[in-house]
Amino acid sequence: MTAEASDAVEIRNALLRLRRATGLPIAFGGLMEAGQRIRISELSGTATDALRSFVVTSGNGLGGKTVVLARPCVVTDYSASRQISHEYDAPVAVEGLRSVLAVPVVVRHGVRGVLYGALRTALPMGGRMLDAAVEAARDVERALVVRDEARTLAAGGGAGAGWEQVREAHAALRALAPKIADPELRDELLGACALLTAGAAAPARVRLAPREVDVLACVAAGATNAVAAERLGVTSETVKGYLRSAMRKLRSRTRGEAVVAARRAGWLP
Repeated sequence: MTAEASDAVEIRNALLRLRRATGLPIAFGGLMEAGQRIRISELSGTATDALRSFVVTSGNGLGGKTVVLARPCVVTDYSASRQISHEYDAPVAVEGLRSVLAVPVVVRHGVRGVLYGALRTALPMGGRMLDAAVEAARDVERALVVRDEARTLAAGGGAGAGWEQVREAHAALRALAPKIADPELRDELLGACALLTAGAAAPARVRLAPREVDVLACVAAGATNAVAAERLGVTSETVKGYLRSAMRKLRSRTRGEAVVAARRAGWLP
């Protein structure tokens, strides 16, 4: 899965969590592109495609204001609000949005994206609703931090892009193996995985379960819990459980430390 596809999965899942936690019927959002602009890449609960791939420039509209201030912003009646500029009234009107909140996705003091929630009626949005939207954004922030950390590890732990490709291949093979019914073919595939770790240290006394290695392989390739769950065909909670278990065995406090420890022990390339 490409970085762009992983980003789309994270935003899509965050929008579903936002709607579920706030009760808002509509959510949309996207990540920052070059030139300080947000491209709306994911829609949830919308009736039209008016907002799909729409570009919001820093400083303009509600989302642009959120980017500049790096904090949540809310309007009760979008088209009539004097708190924002109105470059984007047309697509907002096509979708019929009135009350809208925008929450920034902030990573290392920089805005990396914006999540929106909306109503088609002009009603105030309470603090509890805003808190739930902020928590959905925090999930995306944590996912992006993990992916950045994994990319840094990949760049520093081997021969640049070549090692990153090896780790992507290793993660993909580990995710595929449990789905193969033929035991001989499955063993052959796992043998190919072992070849990719042949240059690593010999496995230490720490013994990891196969699914723990699968999860760590996904994390090492930059996958978040949600993406790892999708690859492995399990739930995010199951992924978290395997990751916690592996971290405990490897005596690691963070996901990044667990990946490094697993590489040192010969479990990952």
